[in-house]
Amino acid sequence: MDTPEATYQPSSPLPQSLLGLGQVVVVCGHYGVGKTNFALNFAVDAARAGREVTVADLDVVNPYFRSCEYADVLEAAGVALIAPTFGGTALDTPALSGRVSSAIEAAYADANRLLILDVGGDDAGATALGRFSAALKRGSYAFLYVVNAMREGTPEPADAAAILPEIQAACRLTATGVVNNTHLSAETSPQVVERGRVFAEEVGRQVGLPVVVHTVPLASVASGYRPEGVVPLPGDYVVRKYVRTPWDAE
Repeated sequence: MDTPEATYQPSSPLPQSLLGLGQVVVVCGHYGVGKTNFALNFAVDAARAGREVTVADLDVVNPYFRSCEYADVLEAAGVALIAPTFGGTALDTPALSGRVSSAIEAAYADANRLLILDVGGDDAGATALGRFSAALKRGSYAFLYVVNAMREGTPEPADAAAILPEIQAACRLTATGVVNNTHLSAETSPQVVERGRVFAEEVGRQVGLPVVVHTVPLASVASGYRPEGVVPLPGDYVVRKYVRTPWDAE
């Protein structure tokens, strides 16, 4: 029997709130919030919508949750990937830095291009992004701060809000919006989703930014497979689970 993940074919994968962000989008969030899975969904669905998409993997923090570990997913969708050759150790190479800088310039020059920068959410990740701050400031970039109310390290909105100024200072860039990525994978319930909405809106209030989009895991969506599941609201972004951890069940 097909699973919801296998059969789901959205008529409009990307909400307008994401489609209208422009040509360069930074996706940043603290460890464990699911920012890379969000970035992968965004890239794949934007490519399906006709955009010429490139993902630049600047996450030097965690080897398990990096865009470059899912190059096959991106390649199948026609998404180009810029990533270090050997984990995070090659991020300083002039060749890689030059490719990222060129990608930023190319994206700003072509309205159909979309460059997504997948960035680690600690000092190392933000510093990596900061190398390109001057290039990014030459155009109008979007900087999405991804939050997850179920992440143990940020149990309260104030905890998540407190991290953002540190990231902004390290990368010398300014966030433009919050993404609510609250979930418990397939165990995500309507209660978890509602908790995430409230959490993200409060984070946004505290940092003075709008919530750009709320995500809902596809595996949790109400269907014949799961009638008690989540019913997405208009404008929600239903996302697939691309990122797998070493401890995920086979």
